[in-house]
Amino acid sequence: MEHGTYGFKFIGLDFTLTNVLMTTIAALIVLIIGITCARSLQIRPTGKQNFFEWVIDFVKGLINSTMDWETGGRFLTLGVTLLMYIFVSNMLGLPFDISVDGNSVWKSPTSDPVITLSLAIFIVGLSHYYGIKMRGFKAYGKGFFQPMGFLFPLKIIEELANTLTLGLRLYGNIYAGEVLLGLLATMGTHAYATSAGSGVIWSIAAAIPMIIWQGFSVFVGSIQAFIFVMLTMVYLSHKVADEH
Repeated sequence: MEHGTYGFKFIGLDFTLTNVLMTTIAALIVLIIGITCARSLQIRPTGKQNFFEWVIDFVKGLINSTMDWETGGRFLTLGVTLLMYIFVSNMLGLPFDISVDGNSVWKSPTSDPVITLSLAIFIVGLSHYYGIKMRGFKAYGKGFFQPMGFLFPLKIIEELANTLTLGLRLYGNIYAGEVLLGLLATMGTHAYATSAGSGVIWSIAAAIPMIIWQGFSVFVGSIQAFIFVMLTMVYLSHKVADEH
């Protein structure tokens, strides 16, 4: 299920149209959800406000499990945004995948390694920024030479490995889910086209595992959003804490 992509150049850089489109759609959906849920706030929350407060409390729990609230409270907005954005991005490609002339125009943005690795680089870079900001450059730099100075190369390798695993874990799970959904859909379509009678039966037979896999993919997408935010808070806590 390989698809090409439409691209364009801007200020000398190559951009993939599908990635630009899908990341923008995901961001707009998260923005709409946030505005809708935060409108007309009440002391006793109901309905949409209840959902939004549940998300906030969930992220608070993740932060409190990795660092004290005085330190980690500033990352609440980041955690809520990441959780909602990654979850929405994971879900976009589940209902359907649209291709035009063999080029994909609609899919989950997180099924592209460029997107997930960009998110991972952003998170790891942010952890270094806050580590220096909150601890000072000298105290932060010492962490790369503790407990022994010769471990410095291993610390650098660890940072690179964290970036790769954070991004590729998300990409691998979402991409694999979309590939299998595409194969099931192709199997059903092919069976229907090859035989008018039994093809209908085979199409129904193919639809059943497809529906089951879509339900499982929702679960996987939710878990991957949770894991990404959890690891984000872990990486941040390692950088901003006085002791590793």
